[in-house]
Amino acid sequence: MFGAIEAGGTKFVCAVGTGPDNLQSEIRFPTTTPEETLQKCIKFFREQSKRHTLISLGIACFGPIDLDPQSSTYGYITSTPKLGWQNTSIVKFFQNALEIPIAFDTDVNAAALGESQWGAGQGFDPLLYLTIGTGIGGGGIVNGAPLHGLLHPEMGHISIPHDWNADPFPGNCPFHGDCFEGLASGPAMKQRWGQPVETLPDNHPAWSLEAYYIARALANLIYVVSPRRIVLGGGVMQNLALFPLIRMEVQKALNQYVQSPAVLENIENYIVPPALGNRAGILGALALAMSIR
Repeated sequence: MFGAIEAGGTKFVCAVGTGPDNLQSEIRFPTTTPEETLQKCIKFFREQSKRHTLISLGIACFGPIDLDPQSSTYGYITSTPKLGWQNTSIVKFFQNALEIPIAFDTDVNAAALGESQWGAGQGFDPLLYLTIGTGIGGGGIVNGAPLHGLLHPEMGHISIPHDWNADPFPGNCPFHGDCFEGLASGPAMKQRWGQPVETLPDNHPAWSLEAYYIARALANLIYVVSPRRIVLGGGVMQNLALFPLIRMEVQKALNQYVQSPAVLENIENYIVPPALGNRAGILGALALAMSIR
């Protein structure tokens, strides 16, 4: 069996299994302090080890995180706004406690890997996965593996056109103000419109503005990464009425520059919801564990 952790800023999910059709055990609990939360994970996996042989552990983690194996802080959560979690060593903690190989990546890279292996991304490479919710993050699968570089992709912090007359909201990103996340995340929508995203009716002007911002970000990512499919998940994307608006706005933004039938004729199968739903994160962590078998 393989172990998996979806380490989120709100909750942790731990599981043991071999794939979406064989999760032997799963547990979830709120994210509190690092000490309390990580010890709950260890307790779960030690109990599972009495019944199963754990080959490796995959951790899909909120960030920013250090993914450079040559770095002295490899496996750390770094400059996160999550109070108390800055500079927390994750990989060494689990290596010392469980003594098995650890695969470590961002939550969105892992979700992209899960969708690539078992979900909406099967057969599509490069693949992009974006989660649009409490924050905005993006993961990429290129040549079958998560995209890494100097750091890891930070698609939520790209700059997008901001018409100050149409939308005077300054954005709520503490680093960049009106970056993609600052304008289009769930908290940004709530702050702009004065009510939670889930209470906004489908005919509210919030959704057309949201589609505009998401589409402009996707257009930039299409130009740079040239993905064969884009998967959009997260709390904001629970409103499925947003998908047709985004697809239409993407076609407007690209303005027929990208001459591909996927965009011009079949865009409803190019920009899609996750097939794994809210299981993309934990299954992605499982896929990470299996990648180092």
